[in-house]
Amino acid sequence: MALPVPLRTSVTPPELELIASEQLVEIIPLIAMERTAFISGPYGPLRPPTKAKVPIWMATNLKLKKKCHIVPPSWLSVDFLQERLALETSKAEFSQLPFRFAEVAKIILDIAPDDVENPDKIRYLLKDIRQARQAKSREGLQMIDHNELSLANLCSMEINEIRPFFVRAMGVLTHITREAAPAEPQFDGF
Repeated sequence: MALPVPLRTSVTPPELELIASEQLVEIIPLIAMERTAFISGPYGPLRPPTKAKVPIWMATNLKLKKKCHIVPPSWLSVDFLQERLALETSKAEFSQLPFRFAEVAKIILDIAPDDVENPDKIRYLLKDIRQARQAKSREGLQMIDHNELSLANLCSMEINEIRPFFVRAMGVLTHITREAAPAEPQFDGF
C-alpha cells in the first residue's frame, strides 16, 4: 500500500526482510562444513546431500557462493498460492499465510529463483494475493471506529503498512469522541 511520506514512519521493507532472514529454511549443501557457532547460534554440520536447516541469511550467503541449493518452504508453491488466492478473492476474511510470507518469498525469489519451481508464476500469484489482501485492508480501515479494528491473519508487511495510518486515525477518532461526549459534572465537595 503506497502511503504518503508523512505516514511512512514504520519499519522499511528491507528492514522487515532483515528480520525475516532469521527464520530457518532447509538447504541442500554442496559442501561439507563442521558445526559452526555464530552469534545467533550454532549451525551444521553440513554434509551433502543431506538437508540441513539454517537461517535464511546463511542460506542466501551459501547460495550466492554456489555452495547450496535452497529448498523452498511448502507454501511457496503454485498449488498452495492458487488455493490462497481463491480464498482471498472469495471470502471476506484474510486467509492464513505465514506471518512473514512476503519477506521470505522475496528473499528466496531474488536469491534462488533456480531452486523454485515456476518462479514467474509464483511472483504473479504473490502479487495477486497481495493486491486482494490490500483491498481487504482498505475495506477494513473504512469501517474503523475508535473502539476496535479486527483484521485477523494480517501478515508482518501488511501490519507495517497500515500501522502509521491506523495509529493516527485512532488518535483522531479518540479526540473526536472525547469532544462529542457530554462533560461530566464536577463535584465541588461539601
